[in-house]
Amino acid sequence: MLEPTHNNELPPIPGKRYFTIGEVSTLCAVKPHVLRYWEAEFPQLKPVKRRGNRRYYQRGDVELVRAIRGLLYEEGYTIGGARQRLTSEDGPNPVEVMSAVSDSLKDLQAAKSVLQLDD
Repeated sequence: MLEPTHNNELPPIPGKRYFTIGEVSTLCAVKPHVLRYWEAEFPQLKPVKRRGNRRYYQRGDVELVRAIRGLLYEEGYTIGGARQRLTSEDGPNPVEVMSAVSDSLKDLQAAKSVLQLDD
């Protein structure tokens, strides 16, 4: 498992539509029971539930889990503080920031591959 300060070393999120709780657990380096607990604590985290009460997370949910993980493990927020930070409009929205960083990283990787072809 990754150290809490290594949120940037998490694996990239695949281009799938839905993810199981086990996949999200691996992608975000948190255990499934932690994800279930966060669902109860963060109203924004609402995965789709289907047959047999199985959870299916979408890409936005995975990004939200990573943002929550960053707030709790990297920035040292409490559950209440992280919840308040996610619902406040005063600062930048961590989910939007994570999404923008992810998009920028993809653009940089594409530019790097183009530049390497020119050499």
